[in-house]
Amino acid sequence: MTKQSELQELKKELEENDPTPALRSTATQLVFGDGNPEAQVIFIGEAPGKNEDIQGIPFVGAAGKFLDEMLASVHINRDDIYITNIVKYRPPNNRDPLPEEKEAMWSYLLAQIAIIRPKVIATLGRHSGQAFLPNLRISQDHGQPTDISIVLDGHEEPVIILPLYHPAAALYNGGLRQTLLDDFQVVKDILSNEI
Repeated sequence: MTKQSELQELKKELEENDPTPALRSTATQLVFGDGNPEAQVIFIGEAPGKNEDIQGIPFVGAAGKFLDEMLASVHINRDDIYITNIVKYRPPNNRDPLPEEKEAMWSYLLAQIAIIRPKVIATLGRHSGQAFLPNLRISQDHGQPTDISIVLDGHEEPVIILPLYHPAAALYNGGLRQTLLDDFQVVKDILSNEI
């Protein structure tokens, strides 16, 4: 079975198990993930927004356009990465996902990671960063790769977590734009084995 078909099976399983029925009932559709199942880097946000809910693809709104720009700045194609969120349905009115919603979706995120086996997990924003690094302070820790172990398929596996500001942060605070662009160079450096 290919990684792509494994991801399709996982998506189907998530839809059948329906771990967040209340959240699903207010969303248009599941936003499972998008990109290359052979990716060396997975970008993980917190939850889909309005545009993502409509199109069924993560990071397609204004924040997604800036993400594409940052990827291009380090010569990475969006086709070469995989992108998803912790929570796979849009929360009503773009509210933060609730702890129980994140917990209900956590095993599916780990299963996505287990299928793809990336070299680096780049978390986008505080919520996804703290899911892997509970003591994360995004303003201090952004752009600093951290080696951790996560349990995938019942085994502890080493992975590099790279906490990044959410691209939307730069849309609200222009001063963060250059910080994010600089941090994306770290993604490139890790993939090039320069870190």
